[in-house]
Amino acid sequence: MHIKKQRLLTPGPTPLYPKALHAMMDADLHHRTQDFRDLYTRVLTDLKEVLGTSHDVLVLVASGTGAMDASVSNCFSPGDRVIVCTAGKFGERWVEIAKAYGLNAVVLEAPYGQAVSPEAVEQALAANPDTKGVFVQASETSTGVAHDVRAMGEAVKKTGAIFVVDAITGIGTMPLDIDGWGIDICIGGSQKAFMIPPGLAFMAISPKAWAFMDTAKLPRYYFSLKKERKMAAGGESAWTPNTALMLALAEALKYIKQLTMAKLVDNAQQLAYATRVACGALGLELFAPDSPGASVTSVKAPKGMDSGVIVKEFKSRFGSIIANGQGSMKGQIFRIAHLGYFDYPDLFAMVAELELILHANGVPVEFGKGVAAVQRLYAERAIAKKETVNA
Repeated sequence: MHIKKQRLLTPGPTPLYPKALHAMMDADLHHRTQDFRDLYTRVLTDLKEVLGTSHDVLVLVASGTGAMDASVSNCFSPGDRVIVCTAGKFGERWVEIAKAYGLNAVVLEAPYGQAVSPEAVEQALAANPDTKGVFVQASETSTGVAHDVRAMGEAVKKTGAIFVVDAITGIGTMPLDIDGWGIDICIGGSQKAFMIPPGLAFMAISPKAWAFMDTAKLPRYYFSLKKERKMAAGGESAWTPNTALMLALAEALKYIKQLTMAKLVDNAQQLAYATRVACGALGLELFAPDSPGASVTSVKAPKGMDSGVIVKEFKSRFGSIIANGQGSMKGQIFRIAHLGYFDYPDLFAMVAELELILHANGVPVEFGKGVAAVQRLYAERAIAKKETVNA
């Protein structure tokens, strides 16, 4: 009761992969040397393999929002018509970026807790045949919703528009066939499923998107993707890179390659499903039951209770950090993450903590009911599978 270890249970930053953390200690590495060029080239190659794409992959020193910004400034011209899907705070960010650069944005908005439908995208494309781009979040972590990226991509592929997907929390939590689904720009971030600190953004860019850059007239300087691609061909970045994070990323990619992306995704999806089952066992209501993602589970606070109380008590009682709702959902929902370096024991502890917090705040709880639900799933999916393999 006196020692409390911090446990990070948020959708970003996420828990750090220990070997990646240790690798950062070798960061006294000059970025214009062959040692760094070898590292940089290896990271770009491994990123392509892990993402499962044949497209060019670039790394930017920025948060994921930097890559979102770059996808707009490098590919479009003032006044271009684009379709922006928004179902939460990060979709609203797409709207803000598009408008900041003077694009003509057709906004497809779904209420918080719901997803924009592929049919709505298809209809908007038909009504706006001059559309140059479609923007969406694969995983909207402000609400816990996942979009049907595959179906949306099929609709966009039939047009001359490019499909730009913020997959910052989608990568590693849901299947993403970048090339096959027609994703022209796929964006990722270091502090999510890649299990290292914030500060790097990734972009997989299709030939179709590169062609857009030949005629795009929006200004850009630091985030010049053509310059980054030219420098990357020689094993260097256009600007001073974050050498510590590159070393960490190299280790994280090595781990993901060994594990496989399919198993990383399955891990997140199993934990997300188990969390939903546990919440149901405790009588809690999910915020996004119809299109739940696996990056984060959003849960409604019990009636009459502010979700901020639950968030604060996780930290004060147990040293655990979960996320409150964002924007209009603040105080109404709490969010528990599953992406990256999470395992079942993390979930056992989290659910037990939640039971104790609810009990302490007068919510009727049968101790162990939520934990037992997770244990049963673990026994069915992990123990039984191991016994089958051993047999």
